[in-house]
Amino acid sequence: MTLEHFLNEAISPWMREEGADSDIVLSSRIRLARNFANVTYPILGKEEELKKVHDFMKQTYNESSFQDYTDFYFLSTKDLSEIENQILIEKHLISPSLARYPQSAALISKNEQVSIMINEEDHLRIQLYLPGYQLTDGLKQASELDDWIEERIDYAFDENFGYLTSCPTNVGTGMRASVMMHLPALVITKQMSRMIPAINQFGLVVRGIYGEGSESLGNIFQISNQITLGKSEKDIIFDLASVVKQLIEQERLARSYITEQLGVSLEDRIFRSYGTLKNARIIESKEAAKCISNVRLGIDLGIIENISKNILNELMILTQPGFLQYYANKRLTPRERDVFRASLIRERLELEK
Repeated sequence: MTLEHFLNEAISPWMREEGADSDIVLSSRIRLARNFANVTYPILGKEEELKKVHDFMKQTYNESSFQDYTDFYFLSTKDLSEIENQILIEKHLISPSLARYPQSAALISKNEQVSIMINEEDHLRIQLYLPGYQLTDGLKQASELDDWIEERIDYAFDENFGYLTSCPTNVGTGMRASVMMHLPALVITKQMSRMIPAINQFGLVVRGIYGEGSESLGNIFQISNQITLGKSEKDIIFDLASVVKQLIEQERLARSYITEQLGVSLEDRIFRSYGTLKNARIIESKEAAKCISNVRLGIDLGIIENISKNILNELMILTQPGFLQYYANKRLTPRERDVFRASLIRERLELEK
């Protein structure tokens, strides 16, 4: 397996599958923060110390397999170009901050369902993705994966505090559970802006598509727990699941409402977006994301037929700056990206005919 395996396809293999409530919940993720005992954490560690972690992970786990997660491939961020790093970020395989740390790397399974970030804020950040709403299954699989890794590593752990991490909010279970949700109807009815403060009161946080500090593109929101200390993994999943189920229910009600109340105006909104994607010669990323969101809503409501939702999942990633420049095989100015983005969308939709 080579680096190109992860760069050539915008959509990861697992994203082509469907999980529960996949019309609203795009994916479920479990992330575990872990550190080596008696090794300074990356935010303060010296490069030679972090190199030992980097080299150990490469020697121990490169080309290894665990259950369905086969052929882990080791990537050092220092060996990647800026555009290659950006593509891995756009596919959610690494975080935007990983490449900023010395001796940082990632171990990624062949199906791209598991990504282990090395020497980010913590020595290890183990991420596992599942399609649709599958938090409980995600926790089970992530725990088994964690046990497999811990067979060869002595984790930093305290009997009173739990797993020790760089950020105090991760101390305890070290777990961040999150779901990626498409909530266009709650945005259209202006309910989402009122719900976010209420969600925060439950100890959860609402972020954009690329996590902390990112904005919500295409009405996609990431909902995750904020605190791990003093709670068990099951408690965290339960609290998050309670809110997610409410959001799913409210989004379904809002979709029924706008279908009934807006009628032809909703259809016009959806088909105008579809027309823009099919015909635009210049399109910015925000406009593209908005149009893709409207078309996906149209597919979910049965207003648009004969287009796969996977195409829209693919376009959301394919139209990001890293992928655009990779496919163009050169750096592009913002204006050139807008032109190339429009061209790429037209070509991709043409293949659906």
